[in-house]
Amino acid sequence: MHQNAKEQTIIKTGYEVVKIVDGDGLIVRNIFTKKEEEIRLYGIDAPEITLCAKLKQDERETHIPASLLMTLGYRSYNFLKELVLPGTNVTIVQEESNLIDKYGRTLAYIILPDGRTINEILLEQGFVKPYDKIYCSKLPEYQAIYLVAKRNKYGLFDQISTF
Repeated sequence: MHQNAKEQTIIKTGYEVVKIVDGDGLIVRNIFTKKEEEIRLYGIDAPEITLCAKLKQDERETHIPASLLMTLGYRSYNFLKELVLPGTNVTIVQEESNLIDKYGRTLAYIILPDGRTINEILLEQGFVKPYDKIYCSKLPEYQAIYLVAKRNKYGLFDQISTF
């Protein structure tokens, strides 16, 4: 992940993954303070895995039945669970102008020990779509990555043409 020098970012080290919540969220723990926080990944959106208002909204917008969206949501969730195991040390990168979502979750890019960004891997592999409801400076880049995954029928696109 490359950051623009003009962007104000906060970089936090010393975190480990506790568990995966869904296809675009996880819980991490500060290894020093033991404090846990839920992370919502910037710029991406995975299909929902539970019945909720967002699932109904996605069903209306995509014209994909909720049951199929939930099946796809579990595919995203399982991919993330295989990508990031509990205990994995990660670095959290935040955009200073947008730190927390309306549910109190920390918004972040998550960097793996090998330097790859989870947000981008999920997009590249076709398990999420770009999300523009929460500001993310990398959205234009994420939209381009999404189109490549869609064109190549990666991840979820092996079953559907769009979501």
